[in-house]
Amino acid sequence: MPETANAPPARTPAPRPAGTAARFLRRIPFTTAVVLLILVVGVATGSLWTPISDRTWFSSAAYGLPSLFENAWWTPVTGSLLAMSPVFYVPVLASFALFVGYTEWRLGSGRTALICVVGQLVAVFASAGTLLALRFNSWLWAESLEGERDAGFSAGALACITVATAAMRPPWRLRIRAGLCVYVIVSFLFVGSLADLEHLWAVALALPLGRRLVGTPATAGADRRRSLSRREWRLLGATGMALIGAAEVVLLAYSAHGPLGGVGGAKASVGGVVVDVLVIGLILDGLRKGRRWAWWCGVALGVLNVCAALAISVAALSGAEGTAIASAAGVLWLAELALLGTGRHAFRAPSRRRLGKRMRAEKTDREVVRDLLARHGGGSLSWMATWPGKSHFHTDDGDSVVAYERHTGVALALGDPIGPPDRRGAAVSAFAAMCEHTGTVPCFFSVTAKTAALAAALGWQHVRVADDTVIDLDGLEFRGKKWQDVRSALNRATKEGISYREVALAEEPWAIKAKARAISQEWVGDKGLPEMGFTLGGIDEALDPAVRVGLAVDGDGSVHGITSWLPVFAVGGTVRGWTLDVTRRRNDGFRPVSEFLIASACLSFQAQGAEFVSLSGAPLARADTAEQPPAVERLLDSLGAVMEPHYGFRSLHAFKSKFSPRYEPLFLAYRDDGDLPRIGIALTKAYLPEAGMRDLMKLAGGRGS
Repeated sequence: MPETANAPPARTPAPRPAGTAARFLRRIPFTTAVVLLILVVGVATGSLWTPISDRTWFSSAAYGLPSLFENAWWTPVTGSLLAMSPVFYVPVLASFALFVGYTEWRLGSGRTALICVVGQLVAVFASAGTLLALRFNSWLWAESLEGERDAGFSAGALACITVATAAMRPPWRLRIRAGLCVYVIVSFLFVGSLADLEHLWAVALALPLGRRLVGTPATAGADRRRSLSRREWRLLGATGMALIGAAEVVLLAYSAHGPLGGVGGAKASVGGVVVDVLVIGLILDGLRKGRRWAWWCGVALGVLNVCAALAISVAALSGAEGTAIASAAGVLWLAELALLGTGRHAFRAPSRRRLGKRMRAEKTDREVVRDLLARHGGGSLSWMATWPGKSHFHTDDGDSVVAYERHTGVALALGDPIGPPDRRGAAVSAFAAMCEHTGTVPCFFSVTAKTAALAAALGWQHVRVADDTVIDLDGLEFRGKKWQDVRSALNRATKEGISYREVALAEEPWAIKAKARAISQEWVGDKGLPEMGFTLGGIDEALDPAVRVGLAVDGDGSVHGITSWLPVFAVGGTVRGWTLDVTRRRNDGFRPVSEFLIASACLSFQAQGAEFVSLSGAPLARADTAEQPPAVERLLDSLGAVMEPHYGFRSLHAFKSKFSPRYEPLFLAYRDDGDLPRIGIALTKAYLPEAGMRDLMKLAGGRGS
């Protein structure tokens, strides 16, 4: 079943690269004007070649708590146009041009100027207020900063880029935000200068206001909360561990005076740092790959460091040294432990030995399934039995197999049994007997009417849960009024230079695979809940050489959308049809790309002699029926209504009507009504294997949204 083919939302046009440098600069007038003004002020004051701290007018131009005590209220403005040292002009101007320029390009000049100026002023005054509040508490760090003055526009630039992250596409939104948070926290803990305090305030205040300041037009659907993918959790865990190791190494040679006291240099424990770095080096790749053993090692190392920091802090009460670096490192390790604990579900990949053993077993089962499909044929969903993660029940004669997943004590069989049609009833009966023997609740999900009838012969019940949408290819022509939208998509693609490529994704160059994964990651990132599974595949499943992938590619080689098609076998091994699985599109790409890809695939498969294509069934969505549904159907309708705002199953079902399909009902077959509560929980776990309680609560609250 495809993950999404919803009618695409109106896209927000991405800014086009300017043809000349002049046009580019005119697009960012505020950034250009401020950079030029800083350079002019630097030349006029000589600060481009002489540190301003050596000038007699330094105290009248730089900002800080002393300047406010002296009623020099203009210093937050004058100081923002200077830099403390000539060497600082390079990072100040470069960061301002990059951060503020990007923000102005995305959000416009007026909003960017407001964010930049207000962010700079608020950060300067908030820092001064912080030091004023801590003035008489004997904190050495605060006392050392009371007399300091600073210069530069860096806080305003950081405020701009922090706000602009709300307009970025996943996964870059999360990555840039994580990088900003790590930078300001680490620099504050281990350096703790006045500028670091200002940067901390700028990011801390701008981050929660980002969505409000950016507004709906700029986010274009990216303003919903999202859950992190397993890959992102792994990257965050590994990156955090690497940064801690790097920070500890730097502090061996560099001493600073952070808010927790003097850190680094002679006070750093060389032995402890060496042990930490060695262990981090050994487990880093394992964390990146999601290995469970690496996760346990990381947790153990973090616990040891936190405990050591607590012990040293307690010992400091009796006058021991080395408290500052231990406390600062302890804070970072505590944050890393929180990160690893929250994302623990992403670190379940087995060891290489266990993975190899499992893959060999799964490969054997998948080979059996493919052999049975080639001999006896299958239905629209049968190829999903070959996907990793599926368990397989084989009948005693070895001529039939049932693919299923086990969740919360329920065996969810997917689709019809694969094997001889005249032995299907025996396969259903044998699967039910196996479940009875193991104390598992059996059920069949998304089976055809024939299999539902065979289950009924065993005394089971069944309910309609979806409709397979089938397009017959014999004589298909996109003519007439009912095909208006499809024809428009094809014609518009021709005008805009969009072409259709049908490929085996596994055989494509690395660049094409990377673009496909990027589009997929963007789609996952814009969802309010984790990526789904069970009957919904992804890029990994699309890499199977037997699967066909459709690409919408423009003249520059950019991929605007992807579809994947699963083979449907006839008796004897010939492919008689194709089932749509993945449909994903770029948010800023060709708008009717879904219609274009599906229509192009229909024409391509028709030319190859296929009988039909199946657009598959949207879970918990079906064609309208006149009769009043029974209680169990009303229950499933309620579940579908709850999930609709997040996953759009019914919108997807409505989208498929553009292709005038015929509907073939799919059923859930179960023993009795007493099994339904557990089956409902099992289906939720199957479709949302990574969902936690918070995600399920979002589902429950989504019905009213």
